[in-house]
Parts: sequence; structure tokens; C-alpha cells
Amino acid sequence: MAPGLPDPKEIEELLLGGELRYTRVDAVRLSGVSREFSGRIWRAFGYPTMPDDAVAYTEGDVDALCRMRRLVEDGVLDEEGVIRLVRAFGQTMTRLAEWQVSLLRSMISEDPNESPSADSVNAIVGIAESHIGEFEPLVLHAWRRQLASAGTRALAAAATRENGDSTGRPMTTVGFADMVSFTQVSRELNEIELARVVEWFEESTSDIIAACGGRVVKTLGDEVLFSAESPRVGAEIALTVAAAIQDETEVPDVRVGVAHGPILPLMGDVFGTTVNLAARLTALARPGSVVIDAELAAELEKVPDYEVTRIVRRPVQGLGIIQPYVLRRSPKPPDAGPAGPVSTPS
Repeated sequence: MAPGLPDPKEIEELLLGGELRYTRVDAVRLSGVSREFSGRIWRAFGYPTMPDDAVAYTEGDVDALCRMRRLVEDGVLDEEGVIRLVRAFGQTMTRLAEWQVSLLRSMISEDPNESPSADSVNAIVGIAESHIGEFEPLVLHAWRRQLASAGTRALAAAATRENGDSTGRPMTTVGFADMVSFTQVSRELNEIELARVVEWFEESTSDIIAACGGRVVKTLGDEVLFSAESPRVGAEIALTVAAAIQDETEVPDVRVGVAHGPILPLMGDVFGTTVNLAARLTALARPGSVVIDAELAAELEKVPDYEVTRIVRRPVQGLGIIQPYVLRRSPKPPDAGPAGPVSTPS
């Protein structure tokens, strides 16, 4: 161990919230799950396979195995369902943990291209030791908030089915916002500058989507996929994002494609023809503009805040000939207030 650095085992036990006291064999015996099932659980969490005689597990690990065993015994989930649930937690928390460590490093002015110094490691450990008890409830709070939102969307889908839609798939507005010429920009900027551009883009779009009442489905560096339960919210997100990014001179403009129709929500993502159509519309949009499909255009044509203009029909891969429309805000009289119900976050 390098001089000045804390003991790795002490740090691991601090962050795990308990002493490393059990081997894999012990954990299997105490939890009552099979060796095979425990191995699948650890892999789904993203943990490395440990030798049978390695003391690498805490009381918390044993308790987690017990909880998952009870979910199966009580008939809440079968083993495959437990593995899928654990994999979702593992993948989500992996990114969250890396993000948190990067954030703490940036707070103490670390260069992300260099290995952290002993002083910075000790500073991060000190923050964790003093405040980890405050961070943990925030994770649980955010999860409950998102669970409540997801539950509400599931109820809406059930209501749609009860009202006669045999597919049970809710009509949803989905859109892609894509930074223009990102490949060229990535060649012109160094890694730190590029990371800042991507971070600003993700933060700005996420803030706007949340403020308007939509949901960020996923971000892919230079692209964000969002969804909204109503056509008007989806339109407002699209126009606000396009305008906000256009006002930022150091960031490339975005083009936005939006479609309205049935989707298949699965494992936090969305799938279906409506999503594919939104992606194709994005490719048709000019920098700073919003292009929508005929279904969304029909929903918005009588809304006074928006102006829908039909453009030339286009062939797109996998979907044949489509009829796109350009979406703009309606011109306002000089004495009118700000257009739309949502203002761009500062």
C-alpha cells in the first residue's frame, strides 16, 4: 500500500457498513440459498466471483441474500425475476457510484486524467465517513419518488386497457434531442472540455424535461431520449430544449424529433415503432428545429401556442414513406407574455 493512503479493507468496511467476516460458503449457509443462486445474484449485482475461502462478505450481504430468498418463498418473484431485479439495481448503482466519486474528485479540483493523490483520497474518505449516513436516505428518497411516478404511469396504462385499448399500451409522446456535428466537436476539444460539454447538455436537457413534466428515458452522451404523457408536454419539452441549446454559443445546436403513439415500456426503456419514428424524425430535422410526426401534428394543430407546418414527405429506413411536420411556437403579439407554460431553467 502506498504511503499516506488509508487501508483498503478499512475503506471497504466503512462504505459497506459492516465488517468483512464471511466467506462465500458462509454466506450461502447462513442465508439458506443455493450456491448457484448466490453466484447468479452476485454476478447480476456486478460483483466479481470470489474464491470460496476469501473473507469478503458482511452481515449486509447475508441479509440481502435472505431478503431475496424470502421474495421467492413468498411468491413475489421467481428466481429469474429476482435476477432481473438485482441486475437493474446493479447496473443503476454502478453508474451512480462512479458518478458520485467523480463528483467528489471534481469538488477537490482533481484532474480526471490523473490518478487521485493521497490527499484527495483521504479527503473523499473523510467526506464519506462523516456524511454517508446522509447520502443513503437521499438514494432511497429518489427511488421512492421515481417508483411513485412509474406506478402512476402503470395505472394510466391499465386505465387505457380498461377503456377499450386491447394492447394496454399507453399513447405516449417520445422524442430525441441530438447534438449536431458532435463527432467534429469531439475532435476539436480536449477530453476535459468535451466532458464538460456533454455534462452541460445532459444537465440542461434533464432539467428542462423534468420542469416541463416529462421523463428522461436515457442519455447517450450527445443524445437524450425523453417521454411525456401528453402531446402538449412533449411539444413544450422539444421546443424548450431546442431554444435553450441554441442560446448557448459554446455548445452545438440540437435537432429534435418527436412522435406520438403507443410504446412498450420495458426495464426503464421504451420500445416500438413510435420510438423508431422519433429517431428517424430527428435525422430529418435541421439544427435548432423540431420535427414531429403526423399523429402529434394532429394533436397540436388546434393548440393556439403552436404552429405546425407540413413539409415534403420522406422515405425513412424501416418505416416507408412518412409525412413529417415542423413544430414552432405561434407568433405572439408584442404585448403578450412568454410563450408556453414553462421557462428555460437558468
